Amino acid sequence: MARYEDADWRESMRIRYDYTHMLADVVGEHRGTTQGQLDEMAGRLTAAIDVLRLRRSPNDLAWMDLPYQKDSIAEILGYAREVEGVYDDVLVLGIGGSALGVTALKSALLPYYANYMSPDVRRHPRLWVLDNVDPGWVMAALRLLDPERTLVIVTSKSGSTTETMAQFLIARGWLQERLGESTACHIVAITDPEQGPLREIAGREGYRTFAVPPGVGGRFSVLSSVGLLPAALVGIDIEELLAGAAYGDELAQAPDLQHNLPGMAAALQHLAYHRGQRISVLMPYSQHLRDLADWWRQLWAESLGKKMSTDGRRLNVGPTPVLALGTTDQHSQIQLYVEGPPDKVISFVAVERFEEEAPLPPARPKEEGIAYLGGHSLAELINAEREATAMALAEAGRPNATYIVPEVNPFTVGQFIYLLEMQTAISGFLYSVNAYDQPGVEAGKVATYALLGRPGYEAQAIELRTTQAARPRHIV
Repeated sequence: MARYEDADWRESMRIRYDYTHMLADVVGEHRGTTQGQLDEMAGRLTAAIDVLRLRRSPNDLAWMDLPYQKDSIAEILGYAREVEGVYDDVLVLGIGGSALGVTALKSALLPYYANYMSPDVRRHPRLWVLDNVDPGWVMAALRLLDPERTLVIVTSKSGSTTETMAQFLIARGWLQERLGESTACHIVAITDPEQGPLREIAGREGYRTFAVPPGVGGRFSVLSSVGLLPAALVGIDIEELLAGAAYGDELAQAPDLQHNLPGMAAALQHLAYHRGQRISVLMPYSQHLRDLADWWRQLWAESLGKKMSTDGRRLNVGPTPVLALGTTDQHSQIQLYVEGPPDKVISFVAVERFEEEAPLPPARPKEEGIAYLGGHSLAELINAEREATAMALAEAGRPNATYIVPEVNPFTVGQFIYLLEMQTAISGFLYSVNAYDQPGVEAGKVATYALLGRPGYEAQAIELRTTQAARPRHIV
C-alpha cells in the first residue's frame, strides 16, 4: 500500500494556516481583521464554493479534476518507462504556465544540485527549463547538451506561443543538424488535443504528443501533462503528487470558513486589500519552495489583476504579488516591510521537518560571540528566524500569516499547489473578476505578432508603426 493511501499519514501531512497575526486584536483595528468581518465573509465563501462546484466540468474549470486523471497518468508513466535510460537530459521549452510549474516541481522535489550529480547517483535524466528567449542563454544551453542524448519537450497549449515556437525552431534545427531523420524521436509536443500550429507540426513530423486538457489554462496546468510528464521522466512520484492534490481538493470543500484553508486565506487577503494592503508577499523559509512561490506569483497576478468585473464594471483591481525567500530576504526586504508603507500582507511558508537538520558544532574557546549557536542546528535557526520575523512584523502592526507544511514531499507539494489554486479561484469570486482570462497579456501578444509580420495582423502593424512615428521620442 502506498503511504498516501493511509488516512493517518495523510492527516500527518495536512498543511495548516496560522492567521493569528492577521487579526485586529494583534496588529491593530485599522490594519487587521475583526471576527465580525470574518463572520460576514462566511456566506461569501459558501457562495464561492457553490459557484465553483457548478462550473466544475471538463469544458470549463477542468483544472479542478486534474488530481483524478487516471488515463493520462497511465499514458505518462508508460512513456517514462518506454524511454528509461535513453536520454541523459530533458529540455523543456515553454514560458509562463508552461514553464513555471515545471521549474517549481524540479526545485521542490529533486535533490539540491541534482543536475550536477553523477548519473550513478542521480539515476534519472537532468532537467532543464528554458523559459526566455535571451539568445545567449538559449544557445549556451544547447552547447551544453548532446543532441543524441537529449529529449526536447515543447509546451504550448495554443501551439503558437511566440517565444516557445521560436525556441522550438532553434532546437529542432540543432537536433536536425546532428540527427537528421531521427530528429522526431527526440521531440515531444504538449499542446491542444486537436488544433493549433504545434499540433499540426507534430502530426506531420511524427512527434509523440500529450494533450493539455480543454478547460485548463496555462497557469493552472502544472498538474496536467505540462508538469507531470517532465516530472515523471526525472523520477518524481507523480501519483503521490496527485494524491496530495486530491487531499487539497477535499480540504477545500469544507463549507465552514473556520475550517477551509484556501477560503480563509482568500477572505483575509481580500479584506486586507480593501484596507489598502494591496501587496501580497509569499515568503517560503525553504530553498525547495522558492520556485513554487515564483509559480504562485504568475497564478495570482494573471488571475486577479483585471480591468473589468464579470458584470462589466471597470475595476482595475488586483493585489500585487511579490516573491521573497527566507532567510535571504530578511536582509533585503524586511526593513521595508516593518518600517515602510503599511500596504503589504506577508504570507510565510514554514517547513516543520527538513530533510536534514545540519547540527552546529560548538564554538571554540574565546568565541563567546557565537557560542550561543552551538548545540542548535540550521533547521532550528531557519525556523527561529521565521518566527522572530513574524513576531517583529506583528509588533509593528504589519499583518502576516503562515502556511505550515509538515515536510516537503510530493504529497505536500501537490496539496499546496491545489490549495493555492483554490485560494486564487475563491479570490476571483470575491473580487468579481474572471480568474481564467488574461486580456492584458493578449494585447502584448497581438502587438508582437504585428511587429514580426505574422499574417493576419497587417492592420495592427500599420497602426502601431504610425502611432510610434507620430510620437516624439525622449531618450537620455
